[in-house]
Amino acid sequence: MIPDGELLRRYVDKQSESAFAQLVQRHVDLVYSAALRQVNGDTHLAQDVSQAVFTTLARKAATLCQRANLSGWLYTATHFAAAKAVRTERRRSNHEQKAQAMHELVSTAEAPAEWERIGPLLDGVMHELSASDREAILLRFFENRQLAEVGQKLGVTEDGARKRVDRALEKLRRLLGKRGVSTSAALASVISVSAVQVAPPGLAAALTAASLSGVAATSITIEILEFMAISKVKLAVGTVVVAGLVTPLVIQYQSQCRLREQVLALRQQLDSMGALAAENAQLSNQVVRAATDARLEQAQHAELLRLRGEVGVLRRQAAQRAANPVGRPASDQQKGEEAGQQQPIPKESWAFSGYGSPEAGIQSLFWALHQGDSNAFQAYLQGLSPDLRAKIERDAESRGPNAFAELGVHETGDMAAFQILKKVALSDDKVVLEIQSGAADTPSQMIMMKRFGSDWKLFDQLKN
Repeated sequence: MIPDGELLRRYVDKQSESAFAQLVQRHVDLVYSAALRQVNGDTHLAQDVSQAVFTTLARKAATLCQRANLSGWLYTATHFAAAKAVRTERRRSNHEQKAQAMHELVSTAEAPAEWERIGPLLDGVMHELSASDREAILLRFFENRQLAEVGQKLGVTEDGARKRVDRALEKLRRLLGKRGVSTSAALASVISVSAVQVAPPGLAAALTAASLSGVAATSITIEILEFMAISKVKLAVGTVVVAGLVTPLVIQYQSQCRLREQVLALRQQLDSMGALAAENAQLSNQVVRAATDARLEQAQHAELLRLRGEVGVLRRQAAQRAANPVGRPASDQQKGEEAGQQQPIPKESWAFSGYGSPEAGIQSLFWALHQGDSNAFQAYLQGLSPDLRAKIERDAESRGPNAFAELGVHETGDMAAFQILKKVALSDDKVVLEIQSGAADTPSQMIMMKRFGSDWKLFDQLKN
């Protein structure tokens, strides 16, 4: 963190308004909270006091830039500025209006009971402490810094900082006791939680502009007065001339400051909008990439299933050619198969055969049920019509991750083989298969397969 003195030196040497703005942002909560307590909770008056303090800081910057930390000076300056503002306010307002305002403030306050007794006396008692004790309490409890950082600011070790803070806190406790306010052991916590309040949004920027504007107006006035003194102009005439010259200049400078503030605010809004646009573009790209990856993965899985199906068809064709060489007359068994009946396929021979034909699709479904894992579940879903697939997915979601394995055990647990007894083509894209699963005396099942594109999928299970 850049020390306060270094920021103030940058403002003095380079007229760096950003350095002064950083100082205001760093200490505005401390100044505003102290001012708010000392002006009896009048937020508008507390803002006026804060502006006066930072204006004084800008005017005396050259003499204060040797200080490494400005917390103590700002706290004391706030005390005097608040006292002056309160005296002025008392002369301007009548007692009844102030009493009513205080009544409304107290009636809406929700501070803890101990803070209600300590708060009105805290700033007066703080200025009865020595400068070193006061700064130790400010750093530790008002700014809530760690003891190691307090020691660094005070030029002592962490243990030395702890001892100094404890002594200062004990002195503060005794001073409050002299005023009839008894404090608990949690005095430090009460001060840390309640002493500093967050300044209203935008107050730091407004105070920076107003403070710098006040310094510029004061400088112009001083230069004109010096010129008049050298020229020995009469006081009465000088007053008129000063008023006539300074007022337009001050108004013009304040207008420029307001315009500069508006431009700065617009730039900040544009920067924020640019950052949001970049973030939205990045998120959109991530969504597009994720969707593309998902589609690619689905396409690769579908292609893998298609290739497996083609391999299964080729294997069956090779087995048929091996069983019936060219020129060899077909046996009775083969003639039965040509009529639609196939030999039983034992469970140990089940394999994924794709969905290029109704027979391959049925074997792939039985194989997937028998496997019972997540990869097989995806293969099983590929072999179902859209309506059946949606129903199975809903059932699996409602019954949990083991639903498919349980279904496979139920459907294929006692099966040793399955056999296609008959195949009846209803149309070009619909076929009914009569399937025997299990022993010969087991009732057969009628299953309708329908072609979707190039794949034959399970469409319906018919009643016998």
